[in-house]
Amino acid sequence: MSVEQKYISDVETILSHRHDNGADYWTTNDYKLLKGAPYTTLECILYLLELGVPSDDEVMKNVAALIFSNWKEDGRVKISPTGGIYPCHTALAVNVLCHMGYSDDARLKKSFAYFLDTQQEDGGWKCNKYSFGRGEETKYSTPYTTLVVLDLLRYSPYFSHEARLNKAVDFLLEHWIIRKPISPCHYGIGTLFMQIEYPFRGYNLFYYVYVLSFYDRAKKDKRFLEALKVLEQKTVNGEIPVERVVPKLAKLNFCRKGNTSQLATKRYQEIIKNVEE
Repeated sequence: MSVEQKYISDVETILSHRHDNGADYWTTNDYKLLKGAPYTTLECILYLLELGVPSDDEVMKNVAALIFSNWKEDGRVKISPTGGIYPCHTALAVNVLCHMGYSDDARLKKSFAYFLDTQQEDGGWKCNKYSFGRGEETKYSTPYTTLVVLDLLRYSPYFSHEARLNKAVDFLLEHWIIRKPISPCHYGIGTLFMQIEYPFRGYNLFYYVYVLSFYDRAKKDKRFLEALKVLEQKTVNGEIPVERVVPKLAKLNFCRKGNTSQLATKRYQEIIKNVEE
């Protein structure tokens, strides 16, 4: 894949922010990988991949090395020199590496095993950080973290034949019914969730349907089909319109709010292909 002419300016804009946080590759002087949203190390790599920048580009390879330098022997990834190592952080980092093509790396195989070993009883994954207190809703796993884990595990040897992944799919499908904010992080399904956000960088309808479309467990489930129907009803002549984008990305050509996006539509076409298989 290569970058189309119309997206070269987007790539240049993203690269122009690579020192914003104090050091190179969108990181800070102490190498925080998720600082300065939306121009963070982990996010910017996904934008560049979406735009067609190959993983063997020098910048991309250097960032992969940076992420791996924070990998721990137990499979986790420490994205900041201070604080704990949370499942959500490891999921975001490992997901980037998987999308870059490193899923066969021996270190990521340990990360895949880490996630299976830490799956909760309800099928999802959660961080034991109770910023909103310990209400009844916090007994649930975190939907967004679970979605990211399912995204990365489709690159793993466990994909398609591991029953524990079905439990994770079921957890997310059940959230379509629960709707209310759950988990210690209070992720819900409401007005913001239903808006199409692109590029993928949070818990929303488009990313939810996209990831679940890879899992046979979801494809014929009425809850998934309802979510897919909502997404279909939002399309414009078969194309995906961007309903929500973080303001600092709003001027990029590939994700202009209020316009249909060719690259977002490619992701939608993947969904349709997955469902039909």
